[in-house]
Amino acid sequence: MRRLITLFFLVFTLSGVAFAQQMSDDQVVQYVKSAQQMGKNQKQITTELMRRGVTKEQVERIQKKYENSKSGSPQSNTQDEKRSRQRGEMSGVVKGLRTTSETYSARQTDVAGDSLQMMDNRSLSQEKETEDPTSQIYGHNIFTNDNLTFEPNVNVATPENYRLGPGDEVIIDVWGASETTIRQTISPEGSILVNNLGPVYLSGKTVKEANNYLKQEFARIYSGVTGNVPSTQVKLTLGEIRSIQVNVMGEVVVPGTYTLSSFASVFHALYRAGGVNPIGSLRSIKVIRNGNTIADLDVYDLLMKGKMKDDIRLQDGDVILVDPYQSLVQILGKVKRPMFYEMKPTETVGTLLKYSGGFTGDAYKKALRIIRKSGREHQIYNVDEMDYSVFRVDDGDKITVDSVLQRFENRVEIRGAVYREGLYQLDGTMNTVKQLIKKAEGLRGDAFLNRAIIDRELEDLSHEVIQVDVKGLLNGTAADIPLQKNDILYIPSIHDLKEEATLTIHGEVANPGTYLYSDKMTVEDLVLQAGGLLEAAATTKVEVARRMKDTKSTSFSTTVGQNFSFDLKDGLLVGEGSQDFHLEPFDEVYIRKSPSYFKQQNVMVGGEVLFSGNYALSKKNERLSDLIAKAGGVTPDAYIKGARLIRRMTEEEFRRKEDALRMAQAGGGDSISVKRLDLSDTYSVGINLGEALKNPGSDADMVLREGDVLFVPEYVSTVKINGAVMYPNTVLYKKGESLKYYINQAGGFGNDAKKRKVYVIYMNGTVSRLKAGNKKAIEPGCEIIVPSKEQKKKMTTAEILGMGSTTASIAAMIATMVNLFK
Repeated sequence: MRRLITLFFLVFTLSGVAFAQQMSDDQVVQYVKSAQQMGKNQKQITTELMRRGVTKEQVERIQKKYENSKSGSPQSNTQDEKRSRQRGEMSGVVKGLRTTSETYSARQTDVAGDSLQMMDNRSLSQEKETEDPTSQIYGHNIFTNDNLTFEPNVNVATPENYRLGPGDEVIIDVWGASETTIRQTISPEGSILVNNLGPVYLSGKTVKEANNYLKQEFARIYSGVTGNVPSTQVKLTLGEIRSIQVNVMGEVVVPGTYTLSSFASVFHALYRAGGVNPIGSLRSIKVIRNGNTIADLDVYDLLMKGKMKDDIRLQDGDVILVDPYQSLVQILGKVKRPMFYEMKPTETVGTLLKYSGGFTGDAYKKALRIIRKSGREHQIYNVDEMDYSVFRVDDGDKITVDSVLQRFENRVEIRGAVYREGLYQLDGTMNTVKQLIKKAEGLRGDAFLNRAIIDRELEDLSHEVIQVDVKGLLNGTAADIPLQKNDILYIPSIHDLKEEATLTIHGEVANPGTYLYSDKMTVEDLVLQAGGLLEAAATTKVEVARRMKDTKSTSFSTTVGQNFSFDLKDGLLVGEGSQDFHLEPFDEVYIRKSPSYFKQQNVMVGGEVLFSGNYALSKKNERLSDLIAKAGGVTPDAYIKGARLIRRMTEEEFRRKEDALRMAQAGGGDSISVKRLDLSDTYSVGINLGEALKNPGSDADMVLREGDVLFVPEYVSTVKINGAVMYPNTVLYKKGESLKYYINQAGGFGNDAKKRKVYVIYMNGTVSRLKAGNKKAIEPGCEIIVPSKEQKKKMTTAEILGMGSTTASIAAMIATMVNLFK
């Protein structure tokens, strides 16, 4: 965005003023000729043309025009000689124009670089000021605001006080008995040429004066212009306005000569010059015309009052002079515009406060502080409110306005058991405890009347507590207590002085938990608050446990509680003493689960049974044989010896397994392999389904529990060999073969095999150790596991060397001891 603004500034600067009338082609040629005759160099010519609004394109167009004039049809000798003389005169002009065009480009680049640097510096300065508004100088940004250019409005009626000059185009309309229109530009001599009248001098006259003058002059050639009832009217208006040159000097950002519209004012010229620099004055901007100061502008009149009376219209040759400021002061703290302000020598603290927008709402207005640099040291002045209008500020002063103290001079506060707690004004109508209670709209019904307290702040900022007999104060038996500022009156509630009473309900209710106690509350009321009884709730043996409390007891008691037991019928207590039984604070109610309430418990059977699926247990001791009977028995393909049961862990079983894992981890894993501990929520149970079906109700006929899964597989004719063997394999079962046969089918034992620790896992989940000659232990579908030896850690070279060094040291010590005892 900053670069875009910079580019706009460059285009505006290099292309001249929008309202300025550019030089004609003939005027440009004439100026180049005269400048060359005066000995000016190309840089001076280019600079002057730029200031007069001549663009590079116009110079190139004129150059091309006069170069083309060299070609043409043959003429007579006389004409050739005349044209030759013209060409000779123009050759230097064309050369000058060509050089001017080249210089123009270079000059534009230089100006662009300077302007970019200037704009970057200004932008950086503005960014810095934006970060710290208090470091800004009030009013300095008015001439850098893109939305406030002070450009003159040319689309207005011709001002009667506008003073005509060379370059202005005038339009003279004649109508009535005679009609004509004359449109001419005032010549450098200050006149226009009117047919039958000759030169008419208008330069230096205002539009009003020129109209009166023209009527007198035109009366010489037109009848009826003068008289009481003129038949011919003459009126002068302004056409194209001229451009003027003014010099902006002194403490401005870009001092120089500027070509402006003849309608331009002082503020527009300052805007073109980039405004005042950091040391420039806004309070005294002088306009000098013909060596005399004709205006002295104070920009603060515009900023503070909206007045532009001294923003006069400029004339050609005017000089705008910006002097350095005389006095710059800074105001900080609780004012609306804390920043630097330029002050005149006669202005006071009151004027500065007005410029800064006045105090903020939290300002301390009785006095302010001034730090002044006087001579070799600083001085501090404390200026009281009555001296604001007479105490004059000086250059470099720093004024600080403090905020009001965070204290109250007439505050009292009431808290506790009143209807309107809060802060109150201490005044003539409310200055005692009784009046404060009345102001707070009285006491609540739960107010503790025997004692209240006043927290009072003393002069040394320490505090004391004053007891108040509220009951006696209200009935007139105790004297009213005067209040002081910052007193805090606290009237406690009776509920604040005791522990909050609660009731607790446990067991088979919708929302067991703790509830607030209320007087005359019954068990039924508490059950309702807890969401009512659950389906599993027992309506008998509803127990209430009550605390034992005796505040006057002086001996130890072995009784720790009091219990009451009732029954519920239709939601109401029944039993001895139930009709008048009310709960007391901190009672606990227990709603038991009915001993005859059970949710459905499901088990599952799958595999080779007639009707696989889920089945609900109908009794607590239902067994494997009962489940097989419910499933319609096993199929002919069932391999009963391989049936297995998967059981879900109870919370207790899962806890014991976690304890085993912690023990294994604490023991370093020497006795139990931590990796082999399975923390899943199910485990396999080894069963003998054949024995269970043969002898129902026997120990082999396991009692089922919820979540059990029984699977009856079909016959499997293979045996798996895994673990520390050369090639883990699955082979066909061969009746009567020993362990050696199956190990050989897996390539034999591995190097790290524990040959005497081989075991077999059967399909029903049981496990058994295997001996080399036991041929009956291997069954179809089983898996032979050969454990591996633990890997021994080999000693590193460094450890071997260390052990050798230690051994050598011990040997040397022994030899020394032997020599000592010889």
